[in-house]
Amino acid sequence: MSYNGHKNYSCWNVSLWINNDEALYRLAKDCVRSTNNRKEAANKLLSYLPKQTPDGVDYNVTNLRHALTGM
Repeated sequence: MSYNGHKNYSCWNVSLWINNDEALYRLAKDCVRSTNNRKEAANKLLSYLPKQTPDGVDYNVTNLRHALTGM
């Protein structure tokens, strides 16, 4: 079951925060540019983020990989 065009609510929520907060977006773009693939970028980005989004959804590699699609 998809959620607003995303795999699920968690992926959507993480993508929403990454793509709508300028500082997070710039950090995500930098992580993508400095690595070879989305998994590496997600792991790098995860090291900078708090445990959860302000809505209480966990930042994890799976959610971040989906959020980084197309960056």
